[in-house]
Parts: sequence; C-alpha cells; structure tokens
Amino acid sequence: MPFEPPRSLSPSKVTTFRQCALAFRFTAIERLPEPPTVWTVRGTLVHSALERLFWRHPQGERSQAAALSELASAWGDLQADPEWIGLALSPGDADSFRSEAEDLVKNYFRLEDPNDVTPIGIEVTLEARLGDLRLRGIIDRLDLTPEGELVVVDYKTGRAPSVAFEQAKLVGVHIYALLCSEVLGRRPVEVRLLHLKEPTAIIAQPSEQAISGQRQKALAVWSAVERACVSEDFRPQTSPLCKFCRFQEFCPAFGGNPADAAPSMAALAGQGAA
Repeated sequence: MPFEPPRSLSPSKVTTFRQCALAFRFTAIERLPEPPTVWTVRGTLVHSALERLFWRHPQGERSQAAALSELASAWGDLQADPEWIGLALSPGDADSFRSEAEDLVKNYFRLEDPNDVTPIGIEVTLEARLGDLRLRGIIDRLDLTPEGELVVVDYKTGRAPSVAFEQAKLVGVHIYALLCSEVLGRRPVEVRLLHLKEPTAIIAQPSEQAISGQRQKALAVWSAVERACVSEDFRPQTSPLCKFCRFQEFCPAFGGNPADAAPSMAALAGQGAA
C-alpha cells in the first residue's frame, strides 16, 4: 500500500530528498532507527556547550574559558545519555572524543567573537505553512545586527563541504531564510554556516528573489515526495556521499533490497536497547 507522507519537512530532509530519494524514504517515511555515531554525539555535545555559553554568560563575559567550562558541564550530563552509553567507547577513545570536542569549541573563537554578537534566540524553532506543506526548522542562533537586521547562525561540527557540494548545503541556508520571512515577516540579511572543524564559515546573503525561488523549490520537493509516496517509487541516486550512507547494504544500486532495511535496523535497535 502507498507510503504515508511525513508530517513536515525540515531543511535537512529537503536536502536528503534532493540527494537521494531512497535515503529520504528510510529516514523520513519509515523512520528507521539511527544508531548513534561518534560524530552525531560529539555534535550534540559541542552544540550544547555553545548554547550554554550564550544562555548563561552575558555579553562581555563569553570567553574561551567560559565555553570550555560549559563543555565540561555538558560532558558531565552526557555520561547518563543513552546515546553516549550506546557508543561504549574505551577510556582512551572517550578521552580522544572529549579532546576533539574541546578543539571544536576552541575553533569557534577563530570564526567570531561571541561578545560582538547580539543573539535574540537560541535553538529557535520556526514552522510555516506553504500550501499543504508544513515546513519546520530549528535555528541554532538568531542574531540582531546593530542596524536591527536578522542574521541566522548554524553550527556545523563535520567537515565543510567541497565546492561540488557547497550549493547543496546552501539549500538549507535559504530555507532558514524562507522560514524567517514567513514566520517573522523579515528576511535575514545574512545566514552563516560556521564549520568548526577547519574552521571556516560559509556565508550567504539571501535576496527576496532567492527566498521566493526557494519557496517554489520547497513546494516542488513536497509534490515530488507526495508522488513518490503514492507510487512507492523512491529511487536511489549514487554519488560520493554513498560511502557515508548507513543504508548502503539495503540499496539496489549496491545489490541490496530496501525491504530488508526495516527489520534489520529494528533488530539492531533492539540489540542496542538490550
């Protein structure tokens, strides 16, 4: 029988569908369990530390030492987190994990001075209705410039994309700008992707034309998702990103069967819970 469409789309899910419809089916339609990885858990830890830096420290007191103190606090909380426990790292690997998280936090200060920015929102959830589409996104930080303009900031703890994939990453950027325009009635003058690993910043200045175009593209993706659900046709699209895909063994492009994914991933999740 046809698949049930997801209740909403996020910037990451729009990007996933455009990159590979089958991966979108596994994550957004079937909602297959996603075992925690070192990279996702470390990203959560670093995001938490930077959130606390802005929540707990007023402008003028947001130092690297304060950020590392918040990382230590977040690290303590992480020890009881099921995802962290599920990684089952050795003491040596856990030390390396924390050291690499500290490096990411330190790199943040090479990209900007947190005392020079005025955040008006941390972990801001925005949701807009575009026809039948419910578009939803979470903005890491929403800043206000001295001139009263909005700036969207998104932290990235993985590697910055190559030139070939940079435009795909900017799709999400423009969706954040679209959400601000739809929900807040104001177009951000800038969206900043802060890649902490290198570190490097990818900066876009969305125009009204770009936001209007993104609105049409988001609606087109939603129509394509609905058609794929009715026809049960989610075709894989191979690319260099395939080597990082956790569903590769179930992909027809690699000799797999998508029907095997749900029971296999459910069994894996059950082993983790045990």
